[in-house]
Amino acid sequence: MLTVPEAARRVAKNPETVRRWIREGKLASQRIGTQHFIEEKDLDSLLQGDVLPALPGWEKMWNGDPMPNWVALVREGRNSR
Repeated sequence: MLTVPEAARRVAKNPETVRRWIREGKLASQRIGTQHFIEEKDLDSLLQGDVLPALPGWEKMWNGDPMPNWVALVREGRNSR
């Protein structure tokens, strides 16, 4: 299990961003006292785009093809450098 600061370092984000994901229900956590703990699998699931749905009306591209997973494509491009 990871603390919020540990999770933030792992994904190169501000800890407040991780807290916001928890408040918005995008990231599951357990609260013990005042500290949130995050399972690594839940953080990985969020990063893979499992929790980021398309906006209404944006499920398909202009030509009818399904909208690509832009988050995964950007992440893949960054990792290939």
